[in-house]
Amino acid sequence: MTRLRSLALAVVAVGFAAFALVGQPTPATGVKMADAAKTFLGTLNAEEKKKATYPFDDPHRVAWFFTPQQDKERRPTRVGARLEDLTPGQKAAALGLLKTGLSAKGYEQATTIMSLEGLLADLEGPKGAMVRNPGWYFVTVFGDPSNTGNWGWRFEGHHLSVNYTLDKGEVVAASPILFGANPAEVKGGPKQGLRTLPGVEDHARALIKSLTPDQDKAAKQPTPPNYNVLEIKENNPRADVGPPVGVTADKLTDDQKKTLTNLLQAYAGRMPEDLAAAELKRAEATPAEKLYFAYTGSPEPGKPYTYRVYAPEFVVEFLNVQADGAKNPANHIHSTWRRLPADFGMAK
Repeated sequence: MTRLRSLALAVVAVGFAAFALVGQPTPATGVKMADAAKTFLGTLNAEEKKKATYPFDDPHRVAWFFTPQQDKERRPTRVGARLEDLTPGQKAAALGLLKTGLSAKGYEQATTIMSLEGLLADLEGPKGAMVRNPGWYFVTVFGDPSNTGNWGWRFEGHHLSVNYTLDKGEVVAASPILFGANPAEVKGGPKQGLRTLPGVEDHARALIKSLTPDQDKAAKQPTPPNYNVLEIKENNPRADVGPPVGVTADKLTDDQKKTLTNLLQAYAGRMPEDLAAAELKRAEATPAEKLYFAYTGSPEPGKPYTYRVYAPEFVVEFLNVQADGAKNPANHIHSTWRRLPADFGMAK
């Protein structure tokens, strides 16, 4: 059976633990997460810990959001410990937990995403509909962090949702992980030219532009006004992507396959190295005729577009259909890696 062999060049050889959904070869990352979670919780008093912790089976664990969450009085409604309420030491411990779930590059991107809230506040002004506050990011621990039982954690705020589920010291789910950016490219001011997530756009645009007419006919999907052909779902442990559509990898040239590999690396590379390698290994093992790429719209700068990479066990989704805070068209992006059939280590 033909496979996407070019992916193998990008993957670090790792062994697989058959019982770990993300194939983590050693418990190193899981142990680091448990230690970091314990350190963070150890900095909190009883009242703060009550805000930061929930039972593992609490419904909040699988209710994730990448959009702003506030009530009519403009108060935050996310659960967890809010960064702006933490002391410098507590905040450092919270960010220490986040570091265990991301690569160095992923952590840099995540903190840049958080900083963009300050830029949005300047662009939209005090009368903006949504609160823009770099301190409105929340840390939540579900269950008791340990190497003997199941537990999970989340770091979340506008345009950032990092979710991990662990059992017996192993990471069993590293999803959903969503990174967004508004603006995708800063068009003016001291940060002009800043692009927080260039890889998820550049590689996709290159792949779309390389498609032949026949390939494009299979890959391009209808584009209704609301662009809901490919739509990221929040507050749902299931991606609900429906049947796969698009051009399959066996119909791509070797160069196009390399571009697709680079695109997947831009997503998996947000994770720690061992988890990223295992996810890319999973992608490499996907039969090429079962790996799909689809898109809508136009990849030209300033034009709305979306895309999806679909495999039997995971899906990558991207949207760029909204104007940014300065009203520049199609300069507000969302990108996510999700597991199938469900996130959070759920079997269905």
